[in-house]
Amino acid sequence: MEFLDGILKKETTEWEELLGEDFAGKEAVLEGAVHSIRRMGDVAFVILRRREGLFQTVYEHGKVNLPISEIREAMTLRVRGVVLEEERAPHGRELRIREIQILSAPAEPLPLAIDKWKLDTSLEAKLNFRPVALRNIQERSRFKIQEGLVRAFRDFLYEQGFTEIHTPKIGARGAEGGANMFRLSYFHRPAVLAQSPQFYKQMMVGVFDRVFETGPVFRAEKHNTKRHLNEYTSLDFEMGYIDSFHEIMAMETGYLQYAMELLKKDYQKELDILKVTLPDTSRIPVVRFDRAKELVSEKYKRPIRNPYDLEPEEESLIGQYFKEEYDADFVFVTHYPSKKRPFYAMDDPENEKFTLSFDLLFHGLEITTGGQRIHDYGMLKKKLADRGMEEEGMEQYLDTFKHGMPPHGGLGIGLERLTMQLLGEENVREACLFPRDMTRLEP
Repeated sequence: MEFLDGILKKETTEWEELLGEDFAGKEAVLEGAVHSIRRMGDVAFVILRRREGLFQTVYEHGKVNLPISEIREAMTLRVRGVVLEEERAPHGRELRIREIQILSAPAEPLPLAIDKWKLDTSLEAKLNFRPVALRNIQERSRFKIQEGLVRAFRDFLYEQGFTEIHTPKIGARGAEGGANMFRLSYFHRPAVLAQSPQFYKQMMVGVFDRVFETGPVFRAEKHNTKRHLNEYTSLDFEMGYIDSFHEIMAMETGYLQYAMELLKKDYQKELDILKVTLPDTSRIPVVRFDRAKELVSEKYKRPIRNPYDLEPEEESLIGQYFKEEYDADFVFVTHYPSKKRPFYAMDDPENEKFTLSFDLLFHGLEITTGGQRIHDYGMLKKKLADRGMEEEGMEQYLDTFKHGMPPHGGLGIGLERLTMQLLGEENVREACLFPRDMTRLEP
């Protein structure tokens, strides 16, 4: 009988040990993939790619158990040797190989030159060979930074007393209504893929007061633009016992501040690789929807064509305006018209044509939608009736409010859009591991 009592200790050397002050001159065992091979006469530099980054190893002819001709890019190896100081090496250290064990060998050459500092190929080619393209150091750095954004979201909200939840992605109907839903057959019953965890996170405010979720959402919108995906990751939270929707915006501001500090502390290597300058999150301006349209119209001589929504060009100009006038990277736009917000959005008691809601723009692109929700059962039913909406399929959602709910509100952040703007990318697909759009279902 065999028993396990914890993590198995391997012979391999940890990264921290490898770079430690007292490790020079000691023997080490490294595992990694061959990122590149540079032949220099009597020696060859075999660069190994590990989860922490690249490490330089040195192959000296006649001193290793295998000929260099047997080593190829994309092989995975276990190498044994001595660690020596070398100021010209990337980390000031290199490993002089004495023994190589081949763990696996590729069946064919790589389709992309991943060892180049920047992949010199089209976005389409990168997406077609995504698992290989992501082995490039710059490409994978994007997703380490994205990891930091999600990690910060979780850590910050845990600190603020939120409970993490996991809600279904298959439902009887969508939270937003309308036609932009993926419909499917669920054991011969009609169902849809979730556009949002909205109904469920509101229900759970009645249980935990403050909840959050990170997960996929699905929008069957026939958009083929640089800013839209049909499946993306949403960072959602909902919080109860609020006095104003400004508390939601303040909580998001706190998250962004926390995230930027975490990136500086734990992801500086990736920030340097991608040459990212972190945005200023110390103070974020807040402007009403109608006033924002007026400011842009006045300064940039652009006529207001749609009084009920922001066009992409207007969002961009609002971002430009607040950068020029206040050196602000973000701006909250509040009080969107009621007719353009979902039925559960709380109308402004001072003017019911507008809602107690907001979008957050980051460098002129909407990355967040949020606001205060209707918590009164009678008010919610009236809003549905006024819009001519059916209650069928929402009975359990409405029952939640029938049995009492606190004033509450929340938001959803598009993770890929936030990542795209932070990194200064032009296409949201660069910030998605495996994008799903109108034409792409693979890989």
